Amino acid sequence: MDKQHMVSRIGTRQEWLAARLDLLAAEKELTRRSDALAQQRQALPWVALDKPYRFDTEAGSASLAELFQGHSQLLVYHFMFGPDYAAGCPSCSMVADGFNGFTEHLAQHDVMLWAVSRAPLHKLLGFRQRMGWRFPWASSAPCDFNADFNVYFTEAQQQSGAVTYNFSNAGHAMDELPPPVLEIAAGCGTDGATFIQDRPGLSAFVLRDGVVYHTYSAYARGLDAMWGAYQWLDRAPLGRNETGIWWRRRGEYAAVPAAASCCA
Repeated sequence: MDKQHMVSRIGTRQEWLAARLDLLAAEKELTRRSDALAQQRQALPWVALDKPYRFDTEAGSASLAELFQGHSQLLVYHFMFGPDYAAGCPSCSMVADGFNGFTEHLAQHDVMLWAVSRAPLHKLLGFRQRMGWRFPWASSAPCDFNADFNVYFTEAQQQSGAVTYNFSNAGHAMDELPPPVLEIAAGCGTDGATFIQDRPGLSAFVLRDGVVYHTYSAYARGLDAMWGAYQWLDRAPLGRNETGIWWRRRGEYAAVPAAASCCA
């Protein structure tokens, strides 16, 4: 909702506490449901992978199993950065801004986190340096990894409507190239049709007895929980308060005018 049209309800401390206790009950219910969903997610069948995926990494060519780097679990964030992009997707960049801190924690809990994109490695590492990130980033350019995990679609697939994203082959907001998508594409130095050949996602894998298994993937709004800034905005007084594409890559925001304050 536009903050200019949001009407704040003014009340007493007693009214606030009563409403907050009602909200607490709802939050606890959601937490319990979230816990149950996590268990359901972890109970998905494991699917063995026998395709010999190869990636370009800072240490040279690597297999998918080698991305685990001694850990038993691997999380891959499918970062939108196609070969023709001049810069990484700003949405994915906003998500990735949170990676630096928790990759070390995940590694201590037997989980390796990588970003994987189709752009050549030198582009990925150059952009990573520009953004001040440290997490490992691999290029999937040598293989079909992105296509097989439904985060890359050819121009022919787009034109024919043969795009299966988020487990569905219709109704994707990006497919129609709305103005916000074109705006983001231009900010990545490419056109809309080229930009949406790549899509965001998250995939999970486990390594057991030398075999890599695919255990989970999520796309679109399924990535909301990974978008850390939104978790904070959902707890701010005006919430997400969006009327369009407002986010930028870190360091690209213009100074916020005083009139933009919610208290102005």
